[in-house]
Amino acid sequence: MAGLIPQSFIDELLARTDIVDVISARLNLKKAGANYQALCPFHGEKTPSFTVSPAKQFYHCFGCGAHGTALRFLMEYERLEFPDAVEILARQAGVEIPREARAREAPGSGPLYQILEEASRAYKGWLRRHPQRQRAVDYLHGRGVSGALAAEYGIGFAPPGWDNLLREVGAQAADNLLRAGLVQAREHGGHYDRFRDRIMFPIRDRRGRVIAFGGRVLDTGEPKYLNSPETPVFHKGRELYGLYECLQADRKPADILVVEGYMDVIALAQNGFRNCVATLGTATTTQHVERLFQATADVVFCFDGDRAGRQAAWRALENTLPAMRDRRRARFLFLPDGEDPDSLVRSSRERFAAMLEQEALPLSEFLFRELMADNDSRSMDGRARAVESAAPLLARVPPGVFRDLLVDELARVARVDRVHVEAAVGGDDLPSALRPAAATQPGRHGQRRTTIRVAVALLLERPTLAESALAPARLRRIDLPGADLLAELVEILQQHPNLGTSGVLERFRDTPHESTLWKLAAWEHLTPPDGVEAEFLGAMRKLDTLLGRQRLQYLQQRLEAGTLTTDEQQEWLALLRSRAD
Repeated sequence: MAGLIPQSFIDELLARTDIVDVISARLNLKKAGANYQALCPFHGEKTPSFTVSPAKQFYHCFGCGAHGTALRFLMEYERLEFPDAVEILARQAGVEIPREARAREAPGSGPLYQILEEASRAYKGWLRRHPQRQRAVDYLHGRGVSGALAAEYGIGFAPPGWDNLLREVGAQAADNLLRAGLVQAREHGGHYDRFRDRIMFPIRDRRGRVIAFGGRVLDTGEPKYLNSPETPVFHKGRELYGLYECLQADRKPADILVVEGYMDVIALAQNGFRNCVATLGTATTTQHVERLFQATADVVFCFDGDRAGRQAAWRALENTLPAMRDRRRARFLFLPDGEDPDSLVRSSRERFAAMLEQEALPLSEFLFRELMADNDSRSMDGRARAVESAAPLLARVPPGVFRDLLVDELARVARVDRVHVEAAVGGDDLPSALRPAAATQPGRHGQRRTTIRVAVALLLERPTLAESALAPARLRRIDLPGADLLAELVEILQQHPNLGTSGVLERFRDTPHESTLWKLAAWEHLTPPDGVEAEFLGAMRKLDTLLGRQRLQYLQQRLEAGTLTTDEQQEWLALLRSRAD
């Protein structure tokens, strides 16, 4: 994306921002010891479990697991894209976003939005006044679409003819019409309208701006649906038809239903299902799914029950897996043969509602049902193939509770030890790698104390401790799960000594380590405030001792093999003396 916002600016912005001010402007925060509490805005509750830490500058809900910095809160609560959340905080902090970051929209995009809006007005006007409009009106009435809903969704009509839009907007705008995908160039010069004799559906972005169109043919011509091409303001792999209207109807929908066609969205909206969107003639992408999860925690994909529908559903599942962080839910609904959402909801709204409630399969159930359908669970070969097929899919899921449960289920259905499944998947990342031996003592909220876990948690609580840490290069040589993360954290904090907790966490947003760091940032590790520095220094000493033991063991093996060099022999002797001391 052009104009990426520099990380240094994000660090400075978070340092200037008080998360308590940001959240208290939107929630009723009440003081609770050193922190603040409120009813969580991301799930229903009667007793406050949503906590805001002014010291660490982040929020955490102990009920649903929601967590984040001031930036994440604005994105989740206000349904904003990351750059828009940055702009809001920058205005509040009175700082200027770097020029190159503010110019993230494609050069010259302003005239395109203007020309697309003019085209939208023309199409809507022709649906009301054009002499040949009646066929379009009759079609919409025949599909049960009211005038009010057509107006709300901005539905229009592109009359027959080659240059209606060109003449309406003016030939002087031909270049912008071409860039916006509304006209096409003739082989021997000039232009002609792309959309002719079609019902027109404007596609809007999250700000309500028209960015493209979809057109449905009014006869039996082909293609049945024609979409705008990719343009500087429209990328079909990111945009969803109806998302703007869905969020206008309900800013926090409990779920969002993904269907395949414009008329499916319109028919469902006409029958009271205002939480519907459609992909734009392309398979569901991970960007689509991430955009949906910014608006809701529950996404329902609706497909035909035939072979093509199931193939499309499987592609949607594959592209949903990377977005399945904790607290997110995805389901799959397959319709009876010969039915689509439009026909089904018009024949029986109640039946469609019941199917959504009772028959939508959770992603995990659909995943394992399809895997085991292709592999005979009664044979060892079939179960082995199931693990081989599932492993790369599960590896795409971000580390966290959901991925752990998928690994557990795969181990169960394949009848193998979980360790073997973890090895096939690539191993649990840090959330499970940081699990210590059973003999270690647990802290509160189910976390257990290990040297590395404690060191990471204390660094998150007091980032200035990094100046007393072992060198990152030494930490990376420690043969313990989580050592690489600890080394990376120390390295970042030593390079950026003014970085606070929220700045650290923001740097790990959307990385495999994000879930682990948030859990440790919210962990009550039972170390009193006046003992934090001593505890951290003690952890460094333990790791340093462990590193010495590991090095000694390595040199001992070299000695026994007769390959020890003179320098290594001196090091071996020094390590032996230090142990004796």
